[in-house]
Amino acid sequence: MIHSQPNRIGLTSRQTLLLVFAGASLWFLAAVLLRIIAPMGALEGTMRGVSYALVIPGTYPFVLLTKWLVALRDDQMAIGIAVATTTALLIDGIVVAWFPAVYGGHLPQVTNCAAIILWGAGVALLLSFFMNKGEYK
Repeated sequence: MIHSQPNRIGLTSRQTLLLVFAGASLWFLAAVLLRIIAPMGALEGTMRGVSYALVIPGTYPFVLLTKWLVALRDDQMAIGIAVATTTALLIDGIVVAWFPAVYGGHLPQVTNCAAIILWGAGVALLLSFFMNKGEYK
């Protein structure tokens, strides 16, 4: 059985493992989606702004789903989403440096995909900061 006592960041081992899995899964879903829509021009010109704007309402359900799946309390939202987001960003950095073909292989498409992943990470963190409540009592 996975240890159920909070670790030094206030999450149980189970929550931490689930958050790492959630971050990796959400990165994968985003990467697949971006690989499909980037060649269609969704990350260039005027459509770039539309895509960035759509990330905001598109990220919110995933933050709520992560909260529910991981059983995060209201006071764990910021740290919990930060763990998931950190996982996604670490994967993104590895992919851009060593496996750019995941995003299409060509420089403009790779950088556009990596940039919107960064934007989505920032949006997720910002949402979690607003959703985070005071200390649990």
